[in-house]
Amino acid sequence: MNIDLNCDLGEGFTTYEKEIMPYISSANIACGFHAGDPGVMYETVKLAKKHQIKVGAHPGFPDKEGFGRRPLNWTADQVYQSILYQIGALEAIAIAQEVPLHHVKPHGALYHYGSQNPDIAEAIVSAILDINPALILYAPPQSEFIQAGEKRRLTVYKEGFADRTYLDNGSLTPRTEENALLTESTMAIKQCIQMINENSITTKNGKLIPIEVDTICVHGDSPHAVHFVKELSSALQDHGIQIGY
Repeated sequence: MNIDLNCDLGEGFTTYEKEIMPYISSANIACGFHAGDPGVMYETVKLAKKHQIKVGAHPGFPDKEGFGRRPLNWTADQVYQSILYQIGALEAIAIAQEVPLHHVKPHGALYHYGSQNPDIAEAIVSAILDINPALILYAPPQSEFIQAGEKRRLTVYKEGFADRTYLDNGSLTPRTEENALLTESTMAIKQCIQMINENSITTKNGKLIPIEVDTICVHGDSPHAVHFVKELSSALQDHGIQIGY
């Protein structure tokens, strides 16, 4: 059994990122709006190439102060144009290093905006298709992204989160609420294995709900991230789950 392990990178946490790279299989690289800049993008692609990691664009709202986690009331046209711009920027840097772009994963508030709004999901799917129909969209299961992607025949990987808790409706617990993050690696590892082996998850309230995942996200923006990713990688392999495609 295989699972893709992805991580949001190129966000300025250079020390952690260099140590995390060997333990993941795909990198979502910030495109300069919520984090990163041309230099960071270039170096992160270079590092991913060195470790043979799949490279993906991680576009977000232009909000570095709020780290792209504050919602903006953008129209579908604004989102479409922004996605074109951000993917294009990373693609140019990837082409210069002879690295193929593999996927797109919206960041933060944009991720949630598209998950719940069909017009925004359609705008993001359209932008991806207009750049390269072979790109893969990473998105939450049972979201508007899934519907839009299937309708337009765009490949969508259903994404689960290793270090986030879930609500009974299958959505992530908002970061503004208590216990939104799983801070104990034992619990996070247990959640990952349950998602992969049992196609289910236990919510914050203790309810068992179904979930299917093709890729699992681990966050790389904390001092504990490196230790956790190493533990998770080892635990998955102990359960016969290989990281990669």
